[in-house]
Amino acid sequence: MLAEFTLDEAGGEPNAAEILLAPLSEDGHTVDAIVGGLSLRPMKADGSSPKRRAVVRPDGPMLFALGSSAAFGERVARRLGIMLAPHEERFFEDGEHKARPLSSVRDRDVYVFDSLTGDSRHTSNDKLCRMLFFIGALRDAGAGRVTAMVPYLCYSRKDRRTKSRDPVTTRYVAQLFEAVGTDRLMTMEIHNLAAFQNAFRHPTVHLDANSAFVGHFAAEIGDAPVAVVSPDLGGAKRAEIFRERLETTLGRPVAKGFMDKQRSGGVVTGELFAGDVDGRMVVVVDDLISTGTTMARVAAVCRAKGATRVSVAATHGLFTGGADALWGEAAIDDVVITDTVKLPALDAGAVANRLVVLETADIFADAITECSRAEFGIHRRP
Repeated sequence: MLAEFTLDEAGGEPNAAEILLAPLSEDGHTVDAIVGGLSLRPMKADGSSPKRRAVVRPDGPMLFALGSSAAFGERVARRLGIMLAPHEERFFEDGEHKARPLSSVRDRDVYVFDSLTGDSRHTSNDKLCRMLFFIGALRDAGAGRVTAMVPYLCYSRKDRRTKSRDPVTTRYVAQLFEAVGTDRLMTMEIHNLAAFQNAFRHPTVHLDANSAFVGHFAAEIGDAPVAVVSPDLGGAKRAEIFRERLETTLGRPVAKGFMDKQRSGGVVTGELFAGDVDGRMVVVVDDLISTGTTMARVAAVCRAKGATRVSVAATHGLFTGGADALWGEAAIDDVVITDTVKLPALDAGAVANRLVVLETADIFADAITECSRAEFGIHRRP
């Protein structure tokens, strides 16, 4: 936009006028011509101009990756054929920090990566604040659109009140992202999808890693009979979606099952198991592994009911406290996770030959491409 002013004709309604110019280029580098135009919009009754939609330049996405998510961001950038944009992060003696872009973001379509789980250096709260402040800096610097790329979203499990006066932290996190000017948030395999979608007022994109998991397990299973098990009723729909995709890929029926679970004061109980796993390879599917207690419990029950092999699969491998309960359970043959969370230090002896990490960079890169195409009205050919 070259200029903006008010056009007030005698006896008529005032109009907000904009003079717009756009460069035209054949090769994407050399400007061959300039096209211009005049935009007129009626003023509001109070004399103010209606809110103008942010202008986003159609010259490709701009990616930033904060902190320990740099390696993940680089993998996504490589799939898109671009480089990560430079930025600066500084930490001060009093525990405060700042982050800022080191190149112009004006009118750009910006994506900011960080997985919001605590590690040995920074808590999830530290990472959340860093991302929020960085998004605020991008908006102040004139970014056309900002998408928070959060492979793992902190506080997503605190989506409802379980006790009187409990906080609904998922909603508060959504309000924080909205407050700093986030246009959209993209995440993977949220704990409660309905609660997540209801918490955010700005657009969200929810991804899953089923394509990666199905590809891996289809190759591992071969001709063996198989069953997909959910560790609790709350995750039954997630497990069913995976089971249906695996069944389609294998071209034969895949059995299903689920385990009953109640949690109170950090103690997991429940003995009910439904489903036929006798003589089958079992894949236990969940959104995340924290302490590993739930997965270990289900694996032991499946073995006792005749499962020939038990694999546990989860998108996010948090492995809180080393997840000793998981690695100490002999019923588990292997643990399959994705790279959404940077792995903590684990006992190499316990983990040896049992941990598989699948990449999700392709999934995020494809989602960015689709979002960018939708913004500029570009669609894939059929």
